[in-house]
Amino acid sequence: MRLWVGLGNPEPQMARNRHNIGFMALDTIAIRHGFSPWRQRFKGLTAEGVVGGEKILALKPQTYMNASGESVQAAAGFFKLPVEAITAFHDELDLVPGKLRVKRGGGAAGHNGLRSMDRHLGSPDYWRVRLGIGHPGSKDRVLGYVLGDFGKDDRDWLVALLDAVADSAPLLAQDKPEDFMTKVALLTKDQT
Repeated sequence: MRLWVGLGNPEPQMARNRHNIGFMALDTIAIRHGFSPWRQRFKGLTAEGVVGGEKILALKPQTYMNASGESVQAAAGFFKLPVEAITAFHDELDLVPGKLRVKRGGGAAGHNGLRSMDRHLGSPDYWRVRLGIGHPGSKDRVLGYVLGDFGKDDRDWLVALLDAVADSAPLLAQDKPEDFMTKVALLTKDQT
């Protein structure tokens, strides 16, 4: 079993925030791959399904971004999952909108959701699907930017990226991150 975690904030008025692209990615994967309905567990919402022949537990922590690790730790502990079986889908300021990168481990780069996961899991060695949202240009504007909603001009690349992530998810589930990134890039090449 693998634990795929979407990072975001639970308030309904935050659903379209750039910071919630991790939730959006999991929602799209769950719909595309016929996951079970979402239900409350582990201080979050979970849905289960099979992607690429692998059993996936999707988790959207409902603890707010800064405490996401509490929910992730509870789910991972319950299923006795090693850190390598966990993948976090999150917004990435250092990638242009619509670009995606996958890596294992690394620093939190100021991302409070990743920082909380590192602290609660005791290791940064989980996988990360970094979903590019772009940077507002100034460090002073970051908070308002990530907590702001995607605009109408973002719609085309955002829908294309989320669809490509869901379509390519079997490669990610089968431990083929390079192939996953290549397929997403090919599916989104006209949008970025």
